[in-house]
Amino acid sequence: MTRSTATASRKAARFLTAGLLTLSLSALSGPLARAADKPQAKPDPVVAKVGADVIHLSDLNAAANGLPPQAKQMPPDQLMPRLLDQMIDTAALAQEARKLGLDKDPSVQRMLNEVQERTLVSAMLEREVGPRVTDAALKERFDKSIASQPPVQEVHARHILVDDEATAKKIIADLKKGGDFAALSKQYSKDAAAVEQGGDLGYFKATDMVPEFSAAAFALKDKEVSPAPVHTQFGWHVIQTLDHRVAAPPSFEQSKDQLRQQMINEEVRKTLTKARADVTIERFNLDGSPMKATDQAVPPPAPPK
Repeated sequence: MTRSTATASRKAARFLTAGLLTLSLSALSGPLARAADKPQAKPDPVVAKVGADVIHLSDLNAAANGLPPQAKQMPPDQLMPRLLDQMIDTAALAQEARKLGLDKDPSVQRMLNEVQERTLVSAMLEREVGPRVTDAALKERFDKSIASQPPVQEVHARHILVDDEATAKKIIADLKKGGDFAALSKQYSKDAAAVEQGGDLGYFKATDMVPEFSAAAFALKDKEVSPAPVHTQFGWHVIQTLDHRVAAPPSFEQSKDQLRQQMINEEVRKTLTKARADVTIERFNLDGSPMKATDQAVPPPAPPK
């Protein structure tokens, strides 16, 4: 065993003993899959029996697939026995809990019901939403909403933000004398995030900033400093535009994750809207009394004094 393999094994062992194993319904991947794909006497052999409970290889594989990435680095011949031990421990403890009647406890039943409903919702959304969010659908959305967009003008600028016009004018005068913009930003600016970059804001579109700031930044030539302070809702700015460019739309690969998330959100909302429309929903006040139309009405504003 190499030093890196041994280190990975020790890290994985810590995850296992800390109880960070979770179950998943998908199959094993990577090296674990190769270990699980060895020919077996039966398609899904029994790997352990705990009282009346039976643990199949498919159960073990599902649990392994839900492990954190660090744990999956452990060699399968070390990982699988440890994982099976934990599954046996869980089954034994669950049986003991049933003997104590905990499965009849109302609070436990409530938690079990919540877990069951979350699992059902997750499975339903995976079945209903997953097949709709395909690469072809994402590419079609990209072509319509992003690829067709015209190039956008951007500027690269930096600024120094202060509270009063007089200080901003002094900074402009210092810059005209050869003052260092980054040093003056560190000395005066109240934009803490930009100060770390010498006041640099990077490239931005006109719509990314408040109108007054964008108008001034886009009007300046490259390397030019605003001749007068620029006032916005945040204070007084001294702006230097460093560069202008035309930004092409992002590529499909750059947009893919964002498009996927947008599409998932939309499809989930559609599924939820349909689910709510298919059932009768009746809401009550927190005291259990029937809700009247006036219960959620917003009270009128108080008359002026």
